[in-house]
Order: sequence, then structure tokens, then C-alpha cells
Amino acid sequence: MAFYSHSSMFCFFAILLVFGDASAQLSPIYYAKTCPRALSTIQTAVNNAVVKEHRMGASLLRLHFHDCFVNGCDASVLLDDTSSFTGEKTAGPNVDSLRGFEVIDAIKTSLENACPGVVSCADILAVAARDSVAALAGPSWTVQLGRRDSTTASLSAANSDLPSPAMDLKDLISTFSSKGFSTKEMVALSGSHTIGQARCLMFRGRIYNETTIDSEFTKSTQSNCPITGGDSNLSPIDATSPVIFDNAYFRNLVNSKGLLHSDQQLFSGGSTDSQVTTYSSGFSTFFTDFANAMVKMGNLSPLTGSNGEIRTNCKKIN
Repeated sequence: MAFYSHSSMFCFFAILLVFGDASAQLSPIYYAKTCPRALSTIQTAVNNAVVKEHRMGASLLRLHFHDCFVNGCDASVLLDDTSSFTGEKTAGPNVDSLRGFEVIDAIKTSLENACPGVVSCADILAVAARDSVAALAGPSWTVQLGRRDSTTASLSAANSDLPSPAMDLKDLISTFSSKGFSTKEMVALSGSHTIGQARCLMFRGRIYNETTIDSEFTKSTQSNCPITGGDSNLSPIDATSPVIFDNAYFRNLVNSKGLLHSDQQLFSGGSTDSQVTTYSSGFSTFFTDFANAMVKMGNLSPLTGSNGEIRTNCKKIN
């Protein structure tokens, strides 16, 4: 994680500027006149993709998160490498892991046919994330629109700014705090792990070396993740209801059944235990907090006005 020496007051005003500026320029009805079918086109495509493969909902949600945490919600995560920059797809947190690009590309093609040069790839990512959660029985929220697309990407920022599944609680808190999120918002956003899968490579250390883990859960998980080999074998992060967006992830943590080290850190005798307990006992509070945090994440440093561009092809700059 890259840290900079700023005064706390400067950071406070910087965060205000980031979110205030974004909120002022983005609008939920941004495409009402220029591309009135934009939202319905995205929703239909996402619903079809999730019906075809339930896992895709988690993949599309993760694409938006990995976009926004690296220099803001600007679709930089979608760019292929060029002669002038190395994209973010090969960064440690992304390589052999991020997926769903073909769904975004198909949506972009449809929108370019309907409204050429109007809807940004960054906005497609933001709406697709919302629609993916809703398609898997999770909450919905109003997506602010009007982001523009970056003309570059940052491999180094992708490697430094995204949280790791090996992080302890204090590092998770710091990583999210550096993007303007409170600890409460970090825990809420972590609840996205109620859907999706992880590779054996990402949790082998936990299931073979850690003690804060349910013994039966350990045995069942080890059966698909040997101590050597099988790095790409997949296990659901929430084994209870892997394709339903609910609060089972938090119930699992209370029962020492967190798959990733970073997951179980949220319920490990630290400052976030009480919030996990609250979320585990009912999903309404979690849904509200998650939706609010997602709106905030979508407001991370968007390109607006004359900054950036509206890519014709999400993989490359115009």
C-alpha cells in the first residue's frame, strides 16, 4: 500500500473535494435524453449473463471494485497493454483472476450501436455491478452516472492499492481508509464476499496453518485444495449460499468459517467483531450499509467534463 505524508486536515478536505465534486457532476439521469435505453440494455445483458453463469455476478461486481480502487472509477482496469503503458490486467490482484470482460464488451457493442460515443465504459461497470447484486437477490441502489473513461492505466497502482486476502485487520482498515472509507464501510463492502469464488492459492495458508478456523470446514475445504498443486481449484467464499447475495458470509465468520485470512480477520477479537455480529443476525442493516458504501465507491475520483474520453472499445483508447 502506498502511503503519503499529509496532514489529517488536508486529507479530510481532499476527501471532501473528491466526493463533493463527483456528486455535483454525476447524475442518475445523465443518459435520459442521450441514450434512454442505456440502463435497461445493461440490466438485460447482466441478467442474462448471471442466469447463464451465476458466478458472473460476483465477477462483474469485482471488476467495478478493482477499477475504482485504482485511480478512481475510470474503466482503466479494462485497458489492454499498449506500447506506451502496461495495463492493470496483469497486476498481482488481477492476473488469472479478474473475469467478465466479455460481458462488458458485449454491453458496450450494444450501446455503441444504439447510441454511438455516448455511454462510458466506467458507467457500464458501475451499473453492471449494481445489477449483478440485484440479480442475485441483493440490494439495489441508485447509480450516479456521467463518468468518463481514462486514457491510461497503472500497473503499479493496481499492485499497491488493492487489498490482499493475506491482510490483517489493521492493514484492511488502512487500505480502505486511504480511499476515504470508514472501518464500518470496509466491513460492509467485504460482505460482497457472500458471492464469488476464490482460488486455492489464495486460501491454502489459512486452511493448513491457521487455528481460528472450524475443523469440519477445514476438512471439507482441504478436499478441493491440496497442500501442493491445485492452485487454481475454486471454492465458494461463502459455502452456505454461494450464489445468493445475503448475510451468510457474516454468519460464517462468527462460526470461524471465513475462507480467506482477510475475511476471518473481521471477526477475530478485534474492533469489527460487533459489526459482523450485527450483520450476521439480519440482512437489512447490512444491505443498507452495503448499498450506501457502493454509491460512495462509485464516486471515487471520476473523470468528468472534458477529462478523459468516451471509449468506443473498452479495451483500448480511441
